[in-house]
Amino acid sequence: MPDYRIRAATAEDVDAARSVMLDTVYRDFGTGYVPRWHGDIIDLDGAYLRPERHTLLVAVDETDGSVVATGALDARGPQHPPNPQWIAERFPSGGTAQLRRIYVRPEHRRQGLAGRLVRALVDFAVEDGGYRRIYLHTDPGVPGAEGFWRSLGKLVCDEREAPGGVQVMHFEVPMER
Repeated sequence: MPDYRIRAATAEDVDAARSVMLDTVYRDFGTGYVPRWHGDIIDLDGAYLRPERHTLLVAVDETDGSVVATGALDARGPQHPPNPQWIAERFPSGGTAQLRRIYVRPEHRRQGLAGRLVRALVDFAVEDGGYRRIYLHTDPGVPGAEGFWRSLGKLVCDEREAPGGVQVMHFEVPMER
């Protein structure tokens, strides 16, 4: 069984992390790269490495040094539109740590990596001291996503239930270590 190390990404990890993310949006989401949704993937340095209060974590397979999973956090709350206005108000930018890009390569799934990444991101948010809430949204059509996030957070909005609803679920993750 591989041994994994979770750590903050460096500039040298950006290409490998981007590869994990792009493979996920093409394979698991079926959308491919959509600039308005995935622009941060192209500029990981500008989105997560340089800004204070943001971070990009990677899970590294210690057997070969490859990046096999990613997790990011930023201080940008969900925007309206496309999200419901009350969601944007409940999770304002600056006070909200938004979890993003929790992706694991298929051959490394079921090893606890996503959970370890989320715990490390929660620790980062708590240590920052300026975040009041942790938020994320997910596509419940991605295999395992809904169950995983229900096990870690509180569902605050399931847009599938709204008239003309879309495949988006919004969660709040407790700010506890």
